[in-house]
Amino acid sequence: MSSEEYIANINHALKSIKSDISINFICFDYHGLIVTSNKVVSSSDLGVVENYIKNISFMDSNNIQTA
Repeated sequence: MSSEEYIANINHALKSIKSDISINFICFDYHGLIVTSNKVVSSSDLGVVENYIKNISFMDSNNIQTA
């Protein structure tokens, strides 16, 4: 799965809870996974993003842009 597909799936999950947040960038660095959004994320929005990432059984870091 490409980073664009991860972003699209996360944004779909956010829209399902009527959030006006959209994720626009995902990358790995030495600290872990970095996710950027169009505005400050509330705790409920962050929970959706965290749950989506936790439920992925395998995220191929080769397909995610590296910082």
